[in-house]
Amino acid sequence: MRWPSRRADARPRPAVRLALVWAAALAACVLFLTLGIQGPVEYALTRRATVLGAMVVAAFAHGVGTVLFHTATGNRILTPSIIGFDSMYTLMQTLTVFLFGATAIATSESIPKLLLQTGLMVAASTLLYGWLLGGRRGSVMMLLLVGVVLGLAFDSVSSFLQRLLSPTEHDILSIELFGRISAVPVEYLPLALAVCAAVAVVVWRRVHRLDVLLLGRDQATCLGVHHRRELTVVLLLVAVLVAFATALLGPMTFFGFLVATLAYRLAGDHRHRAVLPMAFGLGLLALALSQTVMEHVFDANGVLTVIIEAVGGIVFLVLLFTSRRAL
Repeated sequence: MRWPSRRADARPRPAVRLALVWAAALAACVLFLTLGIQGPVEYALTRRATVLGAMVVAAFAHGVGTVLFHTATGNRILTPSIIGFDSMYTLMQTLTVFLFGATAIATSESIPKLLLQTGLMVAASTLLYGWLLGGRRGSVMMLLLVGVVLGLAFDSVSSFLQRLLSPTEHDILSIELFGRISAVPVEYLPLALAVCAAVAVVVWRRVHRLDVLLLGRDQATCLGVHHRRELTVVLLLVAVLVAFATALLGPMTFFGFLVATLAYRLAGDHRHRAVLPMAFGLGLLALALSQTVMEHVFDANGVLTVIIEAVGGIVFLVLLFTSRRAL
C-alpha cells in the first residue's frame, strides 16, 4: 500500500514565506545602513536613510502598482509603463530642456514641480480611463492599445526634440532620464511616503474585491462587485503610484514586473493579501541588497537601476517566449 505524497504539505505556508522574505528585506536594509561607515556617523546614516526611503517608495510603488495592473488587465506579461507614463515623463523633461535650457531642470527641482508632473500624468490617465472605459465598447484591451500608440507618439516627439539639443543639454537630460534612487532630495520623502501609505490603506480595504476581479467581469458581477467601477479605481491607484514614482525616481520600466513575477511564484497563495506584501518585500530586498553589493563590492553607485532594468527585461523576454498562459 502506497501512502499519499506529503511533498506539498512540506512546503512553507504563505505566512511563513512572507515572514522569511520580510526578515531578509529588513536584514538587507540594516546591512545597507551600517556596512562600511566611514567619517561622521550621523551624516552617513542620514544620507543612507534617505536612499533607503527612496527604495521603500520604489519597491512599494512599482511592486504593488504592477500587481494591481495585472489584476486589472488580467495579463501578467504587461507592465504599467505600457500606458505611456515613462514616455510622458520623458517628453515633459525634454520639453523643459528644449524650451528653458538644461539649467531649468536643476533650478526647478521642488515639491510643486513634482506635484505638477504627477498631476499631469494622473489627469491624462484619468481622461483616458473615462473615455475608453465609460462607453459601451470600452475595454481594457482598447485602453492598452491606445496607451501603446500614445507612448510611441511621445517617444517620437521626444527623440526629435533631443536631436535639436546641444551635446551638453543632451547629456544633462540623459542623466535626468535614468532612475535615480541614490539622488532623491530628502524633502521629497515625507510626501512620497504619505502617498504610498494612503494608497496602501485604500488597497488593503479593497483587497477582497481585488480577489474577485481576478475571476473576470461576468463572475465578479455575479458576486455583486461593480466591475467597471472597481476596475477604474484600481487603474487610478496604479496611475497615482506609477506617475508619482516616475516623477520622483525617474523611469523604471521592468523593475515592478520583475518583483511581481517573483511574488506570484513565492507567495504560495493567489490572493492579494499574500501577493501584495510579498511584492513589496521582494522589491525592498532586491533594491537594498543590490545597492549594498554595488557600493561595497563593485564600487559602482550609479548603475543599480540600469542593471535591474536589464535583468527585468531579460525575465520579461523569457516569460514572453516560454509562458503561454501569460498571453
